Amino acid sequence: MWAYLHGLSFWDWLGLGTVLLILEVFGAGGYLLWIGVAAAGVGILTYVFQDMGWELQFLLFAVLSVLTALYWWRRQRNVLRQSDQPGLNLRGSELIGRTFVVHDAIVSGRGKIKVGDGVWMVAGPDAPAGAHVRVVSQDGVILKVEAA
Repeated sequence: MWAYLHGLSFWDWLGLGTVLLILEVFGAGGYLLWIGVAAAGVGILTYVFQDMGWELQFLLFAVLSVLTALYWWRRQRNVLRQSDQPGLNLRGSELIGRTFVVHDAIVSGRGKIKVGDGVWMVAGPDAPAGAHVRVVSQDGVILKVEAA
């Protein structure tokens, strides 16, 4: 084992990087991508500085793995925070504050309102069909309403 570590070359790191990137293709969710990039980076550095010891190579691999993962994590966090469509995956959030007509009477706190060509379940004070209600919040697929 020690003989292998002392003879570690850039081909070993490039091979490890390639294997990790291939495994990433099979659905690791981005985890192996940055470790593979770090391994390839160590391979390139080992090619340039051929007298680098295996201890330094492993240290560089660890540091590059952490740095590339942190870089991607911060970049993704900033991209998600700067969305131009903040309610994209919150269907129904665009209805909050709008007024609609009760489609099926709200009885015992449950009913339905007509929104466009669809019908939404609502929760709120009892109201007859045809009454106007305002959407105040959303709880999953149920809209909370109040009398308008």
